[in-house]
Amino acid sequence: MQVDLHCHSTASDGALAPAEVVARAHARGVRLLALTDHDTLEGIAEARAAAVKLGMQLVNGIELSSTWGGATIHVLGYAFSEEAPVLRRAIADLHDGRWQRAEEIGRRLAAKGMPGALEGARAVQQELGDSGNAPARPHFAEFLVRAGHVTDRAEAFRKWLGAGKLGDVKQHWPTLEQAVGTLVDAGAWISLAHPWQYDFTRSKRRRLVGDFIRAGGHALEVVNGMQPAEQVGGLAILVREFGLLATVGSDFHAPGDWSELGMYRPLPDDLPPLWERFDHVRAAAAL
Repeated sequence: MQVDLHCHSTASDGALAPAEVVARAHARGVRLLALTDHDTLEGIAEARAAAVKLGMQLVNGIELSSTWGGATIHVLGYAFSEEAPVLRRAIADLHDGRWQRAEEIGRRLAAKGMPGALEGARAVQQELGDSGNAPARPHFAEFLVRAGHVTDRAEAFRKWLGAGKLGDVKQHWPTLEQAVGTLVDAGAWISLAHPWQYDFTRSKRRRLVGDFIRAGGHALEVVNGMQPAEQVGGLAILVREFGLLATVGSDFHAPGDWSELGMYRPLPDDLPPLWERFDHVRAAAAL
């Protein structure tokens, strides 16, 4: 069964509506999908309705933002209760934090001679599909391109929006321990998203994994799109060493972007997949 446990829609920073993401995933052979929009459940109802029509399995998913060691860290939650009060409160806080972050990015860009960024990013976002969530960095990047401040999105992130740059605003996120704790209280299975994308030394990455486990985490996202094979191997070693489960996902945001739905490097055969712990997957396997 083709699985994709990491993708995004217009509910956060993706380019396709939730139903379009589901349809595209199904057309590409995916039969078990998690829509993991950033800090929101806004797209899940639409995605679930589309999945039911296609006879496809959709698992509740979310990608929560947090901070650890001075960096923004993302954790993926699956198969949780959408109505868990602790999760609803956390999402409301993150919703407010994302708007505060967007406003701060707009102020910082204006101070560098790029006014109107928040309004421009919001307009980009609304072109894709209206959402009550704040515009994210990809929306700001597109604004900077259209306003002529940069030549393309890559330059926007390289100069203004990437890690450690002016638009990398972190102060509105909970700690890693708090984010994982929220998902634990909601009954989620929890995976550490793309652990190799953080610019850490080997020892710092091991400390991150250790703290993630102590907070209640279950798995590492060993495969994220078409990341280099040596990174997959390095993360597989950590899964074996710490006795963790493994997840895979495309981290799809838009057609022609980082990766396509259902497209990622193979998971090493000896690693235990987290998705086999989902109740509906176990039930199907028993038939």
